[in-house]
Amino acid sequence: MNTKWEKILTNLDFAFQPIVNTITGKTYGVEALLRNVSEAGGFYSIINCFDEAFNQGILYEFDLRLRQKAIEKYSSLDTNSIQLFFNIDNRLLYMPDYSCGNTQQILEKYKLDKTCLCFELSERGTLQDHNAIISMVNKYKQDGYDIAIDDFGTGVSGLQLLYHSQAKFIKLDRFFIQDIESDSKKRLFCASIINIAHLMGIQTIAEGVESEIEYYTCKDIGVDFIQGFVVQKPKIDISRIKNIYTHIAKLYKTDKRKEVDNLIDEDYISYVNPILHNATLHDLFLYFKENPSNSFVPVVNESNHLTGIIYEDDIKKISYSQYGIALSKNLSNRDKFSSYVKPILSVEVSWGIDKSLEVYNSSKNSPKGIFLTRENCYYGFINVNNLLSLSYKRNIEIARDQNPLTKLPGNQQINDYINSSFKNKSEHQTHIVYLDFNDFKPFNDYYGFRQGDRAIIMFSELLKKNISSKHFIAHVGGDDFFLGFKDSSFNEIYLLVKNLCQTFHQNAKNFYSPEDRENGYISSTDRFGTPRQFKLLSVSSAIIEISNLSNKSNLDHVLGQIKKASKKTEDPLGVSIK
Repeated sequence: MNTKWEKILTNLDFAFQPIVNTITGKTYGVEALLRNVSEAGGFYSIINCFDEAFNQGILYEFDLRLRQKAIEKYSSLDTNSIQLFFNIDNRLLYMPDYSCGNTQQILEKYKLDKTCLCFELSERGTLQDHNAIISMVNKYKQDGYDIAIDDFGTGVSGLQLLYHSQAKFIKLDRFFIQDIESDSKKRLFCASIINIAHLMGIQTIAEGVESEIEYYTCKDIGVDFIQGFVVQKPKIDISRIKNIYTHIAKLYKTDKRKEVDNLIDEDYISYVNPILHNATLHDLFLYFKENPSNSFVPVVNESNHLTGIIYEDDIKKISYSQYGIALSKNLSNRDKFSSYVKPILSVEVSWGIDKSLEVYNSSKNSPKGIFLTRENCYYGFINVNNLLSLSYKRNIEIARDQNPLTKLPGNQQINDYINSSFKNKSEHQTHIVYLDFNDFKPFNDYYGFRQGDRAIIMFSELLKKNISSKHFIAHVGGDDFFLGFKDSSFNEIYLLVKNLCQTFHQNAKNFYSPEDRENGYISSTDRFGTPRQFKLLSVSSAIIEISNLSNKSNLDHVLGQIKKASKKTEDPLGVSIK
């Protein structure tokens, strides 16, 4: 590089921003964020700086020098087991001097292991060749580096990159985190992406979390790590980076809303002693000799992070050979150890039973069971038999209070939801919705109970399809249903419920004969035997708001009045309990 760029490099600096565990506040990593770009070279943004380096054909050399600068600063960080997140420009591949192995040399210079580094690749911008970025991701992964997909959701190829890259992390862009507590579409998008990521064994990081309410929403939808001003602003003085941010842990501990059920019973968890990733084949042979009941061994790094698994069957051929033990002592065989390490399926213990079982069932690559981590560190193992027992136990718990027709939760869970809503009314604003079919008995008597069951099932499926899984859907019994919404606006719920009722009324016409559909009614007798005309099926809906001022003792009275009043109007009717 010429003198101009050398001077720019000298004046550039990095600020580190912590990435912390959502529950404990423990620092998992720091992101290196470039600073002084304007002062160093007159650039109006970091992107402008990299664009200029790309146009002059020096982007790769410039990036390598920045890597060294960031790694050198990281090497003096006075904290333990913290990973460095470093951003890579996607266009490096198109530089004529691009080559492999340079990062390893930089790490060796500062006596660091490659497990300390996580490369962030952004889906922002345009790529000349989408397959090329996938190739670069795979190359870094094969070399032993962790990968994070940055700015997820801002580009057009994010899902493809997620599918192909097998990244360890995805970072939800600040755009989706800002005002997430009041934007239902953002919450739905993020919750869906988090669920997909977890099913793929990928952990999630929310970027730009700036307020406590954003923190609580991120925690509620299952974000694993957070980064932003609510933790700490980026610091050029890295001595101000902490091992743990106690105010984050306090936010979690003082959150009265956190769920305590669905946790994994410790009795189902066993601990399989791990082996270090830098061990030798000889260490591996001794491990299985000293642990004859183990058919596999989890592999961890110095920070106790899981890096893979080795199966005894895969090494038997060499370990049982005549010269196997002697050859294994040869230090030149150290690299062969890593060739036996296979990917591992793991979940955070805080995810609970349901998500852990879902992750395991969606994977076909873990015949032994599933590994557990706590705060991203190896915690234990659940074998297949215990997973089956957990699944059976969980199904029994769910079925105990499940409507047999719609498979929705029943009255016990409805009562639990209502009691919890009043208990936590100072933390959450809750809306509960009662839905009741109009003129269902005449329809059921006229067309038969099988047709009545079909109408009930159709409405339950309509609810499941149109209401996010983070909300509560239940079946009171018969033609009565119950919905629960936390921290959603009344207008948002009103429009959703109104649309559901209108859709059901329209679809329910298909249950009638052409003649009845054309008339818009059926002729039958009421409960007193008097001939009457009954309108086609529709739904009445009553929305009740539970706020900090609500008194539970008034619920039954208010509920009776509003349900009766809702029968007289086609639109949802709403009220707040006092």
